[in-house]
Amino acid sequence: MSSKKNIVIVDDEKDILDILQRFLSRSEKYNIKTYDNPITAKSHINESIDLVLLDVMMPQMNGLDLLEKIQENNNKTKVIIMTAYSTLDKVLESHRKGAVDYITKPFGSLKALETQIDKLLSV
Repeated sequence: MSSKKNIVIVDDEKDILDILQRFLSRSEKYNIKTYDNPITAKSHINESIDLVLLDVMMPQMNGLDLLEKIQENNNKTKVIIMTAYSTLDKVLESHRKGAVDYITKPFGSLKALETQIDKLLSV
């Protein structure tokens, strides 16, 4: 069996962090860390992180700016952008900056998100 995958969730909404952490932690496949501040998260995202679930709209730092920093330092870390404010421009910009996928909040299905994560991480 492969080792656990390291996932970081960055969102300024504590309810989103709690829901995602509880749902993904029920599996033995992942180590989950959450951050409600992207500036704090930036210093903890390193090459040992397999995947980041990253909100776009946060007061301390735009998620797309953090995405750029992640890609500069850890280009093997996969990033899924999360947002409640989906526009074609944001989708295209997130892909240009290195995101592997883009999901909208509220989430349609947490199980579908887990399947998407499993596929990206080949779990």
